[in-house]
Amino acid sequence: MKKDFQIRLDATLYECWEDLPADYRQLILEARKATDESYAPYSQFHVGAAILLADGSMLRANNQENASYPCGACAEQSLLYYYGTRAKQSPIVAMAITARRAGSQEFIKITPCGKCRQVMLETYHRQKQAYVILLEYGKGQFLSLPSIEVLLPCNFNPEVLQENNP
Repeated sequence: MKKDFQIRLDATLYECWEDLPADYRQLILEARKATDESYAPYSQFHVGAAILLADGSMLRANNQENASYPCGACAEQSLLYYYGTRAKQSPIVAMAITARRAGSQEFIKITPCGKCRQVMLETYHRQKQAYVILLEYGKGQFLSLPSIEVLLPCNFNPEVLQENNP
């Protein structure tokens, strides 16, 4: 028997800076600052990420490239691995991701790569609660997603391993 279904993308588009809640504006600013510290001599693509924790603190990180490409790390991965080793006692409430080209202060549309989405999903499962994903969406716009599951709906997660390990 065949059964069709649809996967729905729930999101909020903020069309200008002033529409963002104050804590999201601060989070975006932290992610933007992180792009200044990015090491991207090969791609010239500077990515910053920041997280807002339930205790009100924020952490930020950026992409770090390497001449041996597989050895580099995306901003989201760098940040979430740091969070996992240092600050995991306070859950993540929101995560912002921004990007710009080298030599430009114009922030451009960005979404996390597939590997980062999987790392973000694992963090979601570790803390057992969703967190907002806030993306720089270009032209002064911002996209807010209620959970990483929106970006990775048919995902590989801990339950899959348990279901397939009798």
